[in-house]
Amino acid sequence: MEAASLESPRGRLRRAAAAFRSRRVAMMLALGFSSGLPLMLTVDAMSARLYESGVDLTSIGLFSLVTAIYGLKFLWAPVIDRLRLPWLTRRFGRRRGWMLATHFACMAAILGLGLSDPAADLAAVAFFGCLVAFMSASQDVVIDAYRIEILDEGQYGPGAAFFVQGFRIGMYVSAAGGLVLAEALGWAVAHAVMAALLLVGVTVTLLAPEPARASDPEADAQARRLAGRAAAWGGAVAARFASGVVAPLAEFAARPGWGAVLAFILFYKLGDAALGAMAIPFYVELGFSKSEIAGAVKTGGFIASLAGIFAGGMLVHAAGLLPGLLAAGILQALSNLAFIPLNEAGSDIAWLAGVAALEGFTAGLGTTAFLAYLMSLCNISYTMMQFALLSSLMASARILLSAPSGWIVDSLDGDWNAFFALTALACLPGLLLLRPLWRRQGEGEARP
Repeated sequence: MEAASLESPRGRLRRAAAAFRSRRVAMMLALGFSSGLPLMLTVDAMSARLYESGVDLTSIGLFSLVTAIYGLKFLWAPVIDRLRLPWLTRRFGRRRGWMLATHFACMAAILGLGLSDPAADLAAVAFFGCLVAFMSASQDVVIDAYRIEILDEGQYGPGAAFFVQGFRIGMYVSAAGGLVLAEALGWAVAHAVMAALLLVGVTVTLLAPEPARASDPEADAQARRLAGRAAAWGGAVAARFASGVVAPLAEFAARPGWGAVLAFILFYKLGDAALGAMAIPFYVELGFSKSEIAGAVKTGGFIASLAGIFAGGMLVHAAGLLPGLLAAGILQALSNLAFIPLNEAGSDIAWLAGVAALEGFTAGLGTTAFLAYLMSLCNISYTMMQFALLSSLMASARILLSAPSGWIVDSLDGDWNAFFALTALACLPGLLLLRPLWRRQGEGEARP
């Protein structure tokens, strides 16, 4: 640690750049693409298709509940973690075997969604939409565990950066590319092309190595004790539940300061989430056209986010997780305040482009640092279950805590400047919670 602390800033950046050239880190780009692509097929593409077919707005709104499946993936993560697949597990390993199975299952579900007709059978669309979300969430569970297990801890920052970049590219391809293909060739062909693009992830999975089986002896011993007690009480099923579900939770809850960690996960992205929910209505109220929003925000902001994601990976690798989280959190708060001069400037496209680029860059920076932090929290014996729980907690908190944002704007009588100031202040709880985490890390490093 002393040698690392004496390393020059240039040396740290050189070491971070070298980490990005790792083959295992580069694989995360393709796996992130496979994770992100199916998501927008159950959001933007589905909404557009339902509206085009004459489905009423109430039903279209209810279809958004499909994405709630992603927040429930921790419920079946223990099954995926423990269940061996015939032939696939033996041939490719427990992680790669499941990655291949979920990729192909997701491709089949996407094809089924494309072939279903909302005008003729809305129930079939709902079924295949839920199936796409379920298979995509299952694919995420396996890829998340694989990412943690295949990378060294020092590669978490660059690995998270490549994964988030791939995820954003996959979302963009299915959202924008899916709509363009649907207009030109029809929905069935558009979904077939999207399904075929998942072969990118299949190819990388076939070429990738299987992670070495590693475990924490203390965690394994605790799991055996819990399983033994549960077996005496409820038999084999109770024993499997204890070792697959209870043991990961018990291991996390036994850590010093675990409550502060959970609070940090809940509040770190609060300001960013609250602003994101109201950004588009704000742009429209200022008088920007749909094409201006699409060009400056969706495309320009997307490009800036890719730069922010890469910078986040460099920052985490060079400076460390907690310093990276602190810097990203401060910049996210400042980017929220940048919306105030945009409000004063009015429908000025140059201001819109600048603010959208800044917001996209800082969002990418924070997302990468946050993902790397979540990866670092997982015990090697429970990577799948613990990451599924932590990421579900993060996603649920983002949805629930951002829900009142519209009510806040109405309560302020449409005072957007006050709202943006409040969203910047909403970043403070997460930043303040970094202090006990930082102190706890310092105490751990000081122990012999």
